[in-house]
Amino acid sequence: MVYQEKGQDSKMSVRCMGCDVGNNGAFALIVDGVLESVVDMPIVEIKRGKTTKRQVSAQALVGIIKEMNPTHAAVEKVGSMPNQGVSSTFAFGRSAGVIEGVLAALQVPVTYVQPAVWARTMNKGYGKDASRHRAMELFPDKQEWFKLVKHDGRAEAVLIAMWGLKQL
Repeated sequence: MVYQEKGQDSKMSVRCMGCDVGNNGAFALIVDGVLESVVDMPIVEIKRGKTTKRQVSAQALVGIIKEMNPTHAAVEKVGSMPNQGVSSTFAFGRSAGVIEGVLAALQVPVTYVQPAVWARTMNKGYGKDASRHRAMELFPDKQEWFKLVKHDGRAEAVLIAMWGLKQL
């Protein structure tokens, strides 16, 4: 689902997109300091043998990024996590690779940032709820976009986009 502010000028100079990688991640677009849109990660279900797997839809991602038309992207630099299984590590890497590939194909300049770096810079605090609260603090008129616990990916994408904007 895309949440977008109506009436924003699409030709503003700095269009920074933030990306929280993973199946529960999201993309956020900040245009000259204004939060313009938030989009949940596009997911498709793929049947593999007897199981159904969820993965990032490269085709849908192309449409989202073209519509956002970012001049720059800030993407969370991810890796495997302790105690994470081999299968889930591979799936997470696949998601990151799809995102990286689509951004490269669309020639969007990218800056990768480690989670601890953007979180510290954006005064995130601790826990997933901290991201939602910080995003609501920064954009009180958009609180509806972050109201549910499952919206933590949206909030993190916003904070990553804000971090990216500060780097430009």
